[in-house]
Amino acid sequence: MASNPPGKCCTVGKLHDGTPTGETIQIEGGITAYLAKAASPSSAAVVVYPDVFGIWQNTKLIADEFAARGYTTIVPDLFDGEQLDISTDLSKFNIMGWFAGGNNGDKPHGPEQVDVPAAAAAKHLRGLGFKRVGAAGYCIGAKYVVRQLKDNVDVGFLAHPSFVTPEELTAIKGPVSIAAAETDSIFPTEKRHETEQLLTGDKIKQPWQINLFSGVFHGFAVRGDLSNKEAKYAKEQAFLQAVSWFDQYLKE
Repeated sequence: MASNPPGKCCTVGKLHDGTPTGETIQIEGGITAYLAKAASPSSAAVVVYPDVFGIWQNTKLIADEFAARGYTTIVPDLFDGEQLDISTDLSKFNIMGWFAGGNNGDKPHGPEQVDVPAAAAAKHLRGLGFKRVGAAGYCIGAKYVVRQLKDNVDVGFLAHPSFVTPEELTAIKGPVSIAAAETDSIFPTEKRHETEQLLTGDKIKQPWQINLFSGVFHGFAVRGDLSNKEAKYAKEQAFLQAVSWFDQYLKE
């Protein structure tokens, strides 16, 4: 695998301060989404594929920041209303069971289910007239950037990815940038090096980038503790990495 399956570190983090300025909408298939419109939009737009917390405060603020940089941004509900809550008691929660649909009768949240809203969000942006669509994914959302980078989105950014397979990665058809944490049991050193080998191999042949941030953990780009100077710096730099990547490869 290019990254390991999600674990408990995927559900740990801090709520960030701010007031989201976007709107909640419904897209094709009755899928709920958060839309942040750019005041002066470019010809390109961005989908944010979120972590297991779905459309929540931190993800909305990231979407608003992309919009402030000229990229109208949409965050689809990938989990059919069953996203986790930041207050989830991890001692009583089986995250792998949640993905499989085994927690108290929850719906499954695997590729067969999640690919539907992931693709619908990109399609919605193209329906709004945007010629090119980028995708930024966080934790499990990064898996769906990779999967959609085969057919539905043009450029990808992944922050501390989880659950990505080599087969998914080698199928991409667009540039990909990755922000990685120094300490990450989901995307550890050996998985990062495996990813580098795949990206430099003969199968992909796309522009790529991996930035490694010291002193931070899995989830830092969306759930880092902003009262910690090092974590705040890494979170902000990962966002700028995404913007720079989109400016380079997404804009016409």
